[in-house]
Amino acid sequence: MKKNKPTPKGRAERPTQKANSEERTPRSRGTKPASSDRGAKPASGGRSARPSGPTSYKGKRFTSNKGKPAHKPQAPNPDGLVRLNRYIASSGICSRREADTLISSGIVTVNGKIVSALGSKVAPTDIVKIGDDRLKMEKQQYVLLNKPKDFITTSKDPQNRRTVMELVRRASKERIMPVGRLDRATTGVLLFTNDGDLTKKMTHPSHGCEKLYHVFLHKPILAEHLDQIRNGFDLDDGHIQADEVSFAGKNKDKKQVGIKLHSGRNRIVRRIFEHFGYKVVKLDRVMFGGLTKKDLSRGQWRHLSELEVRSLKNSIT
Repeated sequence: MKKNKPTPKGRAERPTQKANSEERTPRSRGTKPASSDRGAKPASGGRSARPSGPTSYKGKRFTSNKGKPAHKPQAPNPDGLVRLNRYIASSGICSRREADTLISSGIVTVNGKIVSALGSKVAPTDIVKIGDDRLKMEKQQYVLLNKPKDFITTSKDPQNRRTVMELVRRASKERIMPVGRLDRATTGVLLFTNDGDLTKKMTHPSHGCEKLYHVFLHKPILAEHLDQIRNGFDLDDGHIQADEVSFAGKNKDKKQVGIKLHSGRNRIVRRIFEHFGYKVVKLDRVMFGGLTKKDLSRGQWRHLSELEVRSLKNSIT
């Protein structure tokens, strides 16, 4: 007599296991997850999800989206001394590297004595001079101007023409200087600061500070000329190549061109188009190192925020 085959082990128990799994009580908030759950990402919208968007301000420190400080504050020097090259750079006349050159040359004096050793430190109350000029350690200032036409980018003009310094004379008690130059007829974004290190980086070609211009030409430009500007060509002082270039006018107005480049050569944008037989009738710089003239009327200025300064420094290092 044949015996019935036994039911496979565990088959009859599956409904019970399923029922038990459905009856599990959700883990209460605050309970430490099991080891298998430790690598799991929190659900979208959960309390532990990190905020999106720009960096946020918590207390006295800026934090990035990754939760790490965007800028590590320097510990205060207990004796109040600062490095001599930093003191010189903080006066706004040069970068720290250039200050080292001045120190090594023996033209820097501290309290009447020549100091030529790199790494020397001074107190804020010390009398530091380069030649006969006394330096002053100042608070760093950053001022953005939407430059109008017919202003010279210089501190003084022998022909008594209007300079950009007249437009920012009330912006800072410290002495600030323009970073780079814009032609008298060129308008747009112009930065002023007494930060010698930042000025050096933004004007030196090796750091690749981006500039974006809106160019108005006297006649429509040919597409083949845009291609040559994009691919690169030779000028009298060397090879030049735009990072980006395209038509910028509405309704495909070929008299207007947008061009982005890193070069800081003198009158480089005008020379590029003059090389192909075009006259630049209007030139406006709309972006410089990530800074734009948005919400800033022509001839008006404003101070950069701390976040803008940090973003600017990060973009050119």
